[in-house]
Amino acid sequence: MFINEVCHVVGLTKKSIRFYEENGLLSPKRNNDNDYRIYSEEDIEKLKKIKFLRELNVSIRELKMLDAGEITLASVMNDRIKQIKEEEEKYLKVKKMCKDIIDSEATYKDIDITNYFHSMNTLNKEGFTMRDVKSHRGKKIMGAILSSVIFSLLFILLVLMVTYFQFTEVEKMPWVMYFILIAILGLPIIGIIGNLIARIIEINGGEEDEASKY
Repeated sequence: MFINEVCHVVGLTKKSIRFYEENGLLSPKRNNDNDYRIYSEEDIEKLKKIKFLRELNVSIRELKMLDAGEITLASVMNDRIKQIKEEEEKYLKVKKMCKDIIDSEATYKDIDITNYFHSMNTLNKEGFTMRDVKSHRGKKIMGAILSSVIFSLLFILLVLMVTYFQFTEVEKMPWVMYFILIAILGLPIIGIIGNLIARIIEINGGEEDEASKY
């Protein structure tokens, strides 16, 4: 199975799969004719296992140690349970803050946040936050579109200028030369559009979010 098919079956991006390969967690065979990676059913099952454990916040280091038999799966799961309990305690603290604010009948204008502020800062230092820290994909897509449009407009402007002079000047360049020139100027536009599509797929696929887990 080729990597595009693997991405569809497993639900991982190419970048993620290659990351796992670079870290020695996966070693697919290569086609002798074209050197393309060929993923076996065993590779697919291993990727599914890796993806599942990554969702449980198992680190790359732990995955390597599991693969080498240096630690047990049970010990890793016990660590996850410990982390979950710690997170639960932090959420309970935040829940108590919210209830205390309600019970105090404070308003936005007169609330005294001195103690709450200190408590929340302590939680923040421990890596806890209630805010949505995920990437704003819409803004990223818009940025990619704007930059692509700007570069595309430059090449389109060049095409229009060449076309204008070709049809208005008395001494025209040979039509063969004109079409070759238009094709040369048009190729970057096609490349920009292709890169834009790939970038949007990458953003929607959560590659940055996936990379942030590493």
